[in-house]
Amino acid sequence: MQKRVVTLLMVVVGASLGISLLPIAWQMAGQAGNKWLNNNFTNSLIGALIFFILSLMLAKYIVAGVKKIETTLNEMSLTYLLFGSVGAIIGLTIGVIISIPMYNLAIPVVNSLLPILVMIILGYLGFRMGTTRMDEWRKIFTPKQKKNVAEDEGQVLDRKVEDHFHKYKILDTSVIIDGRIYDIAKTGFLEGVILIPNFVLYELQYIADSGDSLKRVRGRRGLDILNALQKEEGISVEMYDGDFEDISEVDSKLIKLAKLLDGVVVTNDYNLNKVSEFQNVPVLNINMLANAVKPVVIPGETMNVMVVKAGTERQQGVAYLDDGTMVVVEDGQHYMNEHIQVVVTSALQTAAGRMIFAKPAHSGRGIDENKDTNHSHERS
Repeated sequence: MQKRVVTLLMVVVGASLGISLLPIAWQMAGQAGNKWLNNNFTNSLIGALIFFILSLMLAKYIVAGVKKIETTLNEMSLTYLLFGSVGAIIGLTIGVIISIPMYNLAIPVVNSLLPILVMIILGYLGFRMGTTRMDEWRKIFTPKQKKNVAEDEGQVLDRKVEDHFHKYKILDTSVIIDGRIYDIAKTGFLEGVILIPNFVLYELQYIADSGDSLKRVRGRRGLDILNALQKEEGISVEMYDGDFEDISEVDSKLIKLAKLLDGVVVTNDYNLNKVSEFQNVPVLNINMLANAVKPVVIPGETMNVMVVKAGTERQQGVAYLDDGTMVVVEDGQHYMNEHIQVVVTSALQTAAGRMIFAKPAHSGRGIDENKDTNHSHERS
């Protein structure tokens, strides 16, 4: 269908050019007086035939070029196209005004080619001025609101309750998987708009599709937390569709985005925290917040965990909670890949993360019984 439209347009253009230009060609060939050749019908027919043959050779290339232009335009924002078009129209209008005196010059090349060149240059400059300084154009065309003198004197801000005037809070992968960000945001302590970059979402999806069952659980937990944040009415969540293709690491992309939007990085990654501070990027560390309040677990509490690997010390086993917190279990190597009840002996909370030390619940009872037996023997 598109090729037929291109062919039809080229035939119409060929017929028009034939009527306009072929009389000159017949005059140069000495056939100006030949009424069979030099008439509007014959000239239009010859021009249409020539362009029809050209369309058979060029139609597919023209269609491909049009599709490429459509794809390029679809990738551009509407604001970019609007300001670019307005700038180009203004530039072309100025070019037409400047070119009027050039048409009256007696120099053949100057009065024909120079006006076209001037209009092309000014049209391009207008397009660039419109697209590269969009923020300034917005400020010019945005009407300024009248200020209330009484409110200015009383320092009262006219704003709605649901409006957000705070910096973006940009979440990284670790803090989403951790899950505590949902509870913090739900209580209202995390003000402003929560921003989820697409590259963080892709990393979460990659973790959720991992072959490692532990990573898969953590990734799915992170996706569940994101869905819960988005569905919560009192929490404003936005997505950032852009990406920094020249940067490979997600942490570096987060810092770059925070600088670009003047946002705050929210994380519980110790290394990202230090790098952000070094690059003067504001950062909120959930672990530091947890360190300032009561620990989540206290000695004597029981929990059900699964020992997944051996610890660094003799007979120790290591388990993980759903949020990735490491639990070091005494004598845990005897219960590899088993779900057991453990009793918390101590909890260590640092900026780098949280670590829980525990021992099997039945082991604790056995130790207590042995201690009681020893004491009775000593008394006897």
